Amino acid sequence: MHESTPYRLGIPSLDSLLTFAAASLALLVIPGPAVLYIINRSVSDGRSVALSAVAGLEIGNFFHVVAATAGLSAIIAASQTAFTAVKWIGAGYLVFIGLRTLLRKPAVFSDTSTSVTLRRSFTQGIIVNIFNPKVALFFLSFLPQFIDTGRGSPALQSLILGSTFVLIGCITDAMYALTASALRARLLTGRSLPFVQRYVAGTVFVLLGVVAGTAVAPTSS
Repeated sequence: MHESTPYRLGIPSLDSLLTFAAASLALLVIPGPAVLYIINRSVSDGRSVALSAVAGLEIGNFFHVVAATAGLSAIIAASQTAFTAVKWIGAGYLVFIGLRTLLRKPAVFSDTSTSVTLRRSFTQGIIVNIFNPKVALFFLSFLPQFIDTGRGSPALQSLILGSTFVLIGCITDAMYALTASALRARLLTGRSLPFVQRYVAGTVFVLLGVVAGTAVAPTSS
């Protein structure tokens, strides 16, 4: 009786949750567009403004988690085949993100102050994420790879996984804001961060997409 309860409720297994947390951490610690935005805020306007931007960005992320949860629930309710198709498309999109990251030019940081207030930085962080369709596509691609329809409510699984991603994101993004503020001068002249952002991040996304695709293959046959 007690062993079957998590399956009916839709709580992800511990293994699935740990795997998701590890994959999320791998993505979040590698500088992506949001991290570069935070670093630019920290370098140009200081630590407090950057932390305010972090709060806004993560609220925007949670908005997309809720939206993705609603969308995925509707897809699963309509057809298990459609959900499998979403997983395939999601895996392909992760590979696409990786290839695009590998091919784009490195970011450039500026120390020119933009005189942004804490409130404005917070609001901009929310707006930047909520109205970014790439963020919506990311969550619709990433979350389904870790949802097991055999464990009950996909909506609850998606919400738990998405909230875990946002929580980890709060921690890693805040660390970037604090570190960038402390290493401001070095970031303006160094080349290591753009290299990591381009090549390491791109490779990780491609590998995640490939792994996700191989995981979907057996269930779609």
